[in-house]
Amino acid sequence: MKNIHFSDFGEKLCGPSGINQLMDDIGKPLPVNIPVCQMGGGNPARIPAVEAMYRAQMQKILNHNDDFENLIGRYDAPQGKTAFIEYAADYLSRTYGWKIGAENIAVTNGSQSAFFYLFNMFSGTYTENGKKLKKTIVFPLVPEYVGYADQSIEPGAFIGIPAGFSLYPDHTFKYYIDFEKLERYLEDNDNVGALCVTRPTNPTGNVLTDDEVHHLSRLSVQYDIPLFIDNAYGLPWPDIIFSDAEPYWDENVVLSMSLSKIGLPALRTGIIIAQKEIIDSISKMNAVAALASGSMGQALAGELIGSGVLVETAKNCVRPFYEKKSRFMQDCIHRDFAGTNYSIHKSEGSIFLWLLLHDLSISTKELYGLLKKQGVFVMPGEYFFFGSPSDASLPPVETHPHFAKCLRLNYARPDAEISRAIRIIAGLYRLNCT
Repeated sequence: MKNIHFSDFGEKLCGPSGINQLMDDIGKPLPVNIPVCQMGGGNPARIPAVEAMYRAQMQKILNHNDDFENLIGRYDAPQGKTAFIEYAADYLSRTYGWKIGAENIAVTNGSQSAFFYLFNMFSGTYTENGKKLKKTIVFPLVPEYVGYADQSIEPGAFIGIPAGFSLYPDHTFKYYIDFEKLERYLEDNDNVGALCVTRPTNPTGNVLTDDEVHHLSRLSVQYDIPLFIDNAYGLPWPDIIFSDAEPYWDENVVLSMSLSKIGLPALRTGIIIAQKEIIDSISKMNAVAALASGSMGQALAGELIGSGVLVETAKNCVRPFYEKKSRFMQDCIHRDFAGTNYSIHKSEGSIFLWLLLHDLSISTKELYGLLKKQGVFVMPGEYFFFGSPSDASLPPVETHPHFAKCLRLNYARPDAEISRAIRIIAGLYRLNCT
């Protein structure tokens, strides 16, 4: 073919995007012959105790009759592996009193795929009573996860509410939901299809308080729309939360969980907990898009969830590991940025720090390019600000004072790599201050 032309859908998904840059940087470290510091991606750390747990499970599968051959040689149902779903439903209902059964859980090829389904199920063009209307997904706390920004099939489907924030004298700050703006938008716009938050928040490490989550849930009930909660770093697994928080689900919530951040990122196992009608729809979409979900992660983790071992490992190994790594990176920042104007978002969870460079004279996209030449990979903050409305109903997210002033830094990397990266970032910041 001399000329390849894609549909609008193809052009949208194949064009430049923050998530594409992030994943490309993970797979293609550059430049050559310079030590690489991978602070940009979301790859979790290798934790020996977690790897030993999965190796033991794999050995049990290999040693028991033809379990391994059945595992690799058979499709599961589009909803997921029956045994895994039953283990998860039993543990969560027994431990937290959630009124769920196997009919309330579906498994997808990673939570990224699950949100592609969910966003496009609840936004875009609707036909109601013979009339066409368009609905949106509202993100109550922007900056928000870069992987969402390009997932809607139809343009204009996402609305971001710029975060409020409080600055503190110890070079830290914290975002919070501006409920006044959110509630005004919901009151004035009857075309909202769903609300969506991450908890802990990627990119900032913010953990929505229990009160904030309950407030969002009440709004979802009031407007009869689902509340999506992306729980990829949260409770009860992988438990990368350093603040006081409780797991939450109700029948208006669509809770997304994952096995990626508890040691199985390559096995792409997303877990959706929702009312039965939504689970049935996700299962049907799975059948069309993928036939079925991958089985390996479910086989390795199902029994561990049912017995409580996975949650105990998260509590006793995973959370302490990342809390220590977070403190180390913060210490490096305070050491190397001393005398400059900077702030770190309070580290309450996830595997990232969100670094605010108040006096940066260039954009963080430009800073990203300079850092890359020295082998330091980060995620520039601009990608995490998305969802500006086409009208004047909200201030554009690009007008937030932190737009183009922040970096997302992954602290799952080895200490020596973290130390080198922070030293280089600080040096370039000093050269590019106002």
